[in-house]
Amino acid sequence: MKITYTGRQVELKPAELKKLEARFAKIGKLLDGRREVEAHVILSIERHLHQAEATVNYYGHQLAGEGSSTDLFMAIHSAAEKLEKQAVKARTKWRDNRRTPRKSASEAEIEAPAPEVEVEAEEETTPERRVFHVGHHKKRKPMTLEEAVLEMEKKHDYVVYRDSETDRVQVLVRRPDGNFDLVEG
Repeated sequence: MKITYTGRQVELKPAELKKLEARFAKIGKLLDGRREVEAHVILSIERHLHQAEATVNYYGHQLAGEGSSTDLFMAIHSAAEKLEKQAVKARTKWRDNRRTPRKSASEAEIEAPAPEVEVEAEEETTPERRVFHVGHHKKRKPMTLEEAVLEMEKKHDYVVYRDSETDRVQVLVRRPDGNFDLVEG
């Protein structure tokens, strides 16, 4: 981060400048480590009250932090903290709103199907997964446990139903040994 200081009735020593550059380096990493960001810090003093104003231009957004205290470094750190909060907010806003996740290969095929080409080796290694939507919008009457077992005999591995006695959703699952598991909701 490139920092320019303007001191109005205030002079900073080289050791003090080093401390401040370390503080603003953290903000520079938050903003973007790849691009050189320029910060402008204005220091002034009025009646024993030190004031610090720091501004950074970040992708067209003006980030500004102001701080005032009787101690010069407390004023600068206060301004830097405010600037840091704004930098985190601007960065997350930019990252979340401007970037879209890359589409996986399966999503790209759904949107734009490729012409069909016979490739048997690929089809054998990658099984196609399908999602079945259950018609939850249909009004179904509640069932008893015995009715659910009868429904399972129609070659189903599981049945999701609403119990007529408790009015709760239950799942009846066929185990590999032929018995059933009942999951109550």
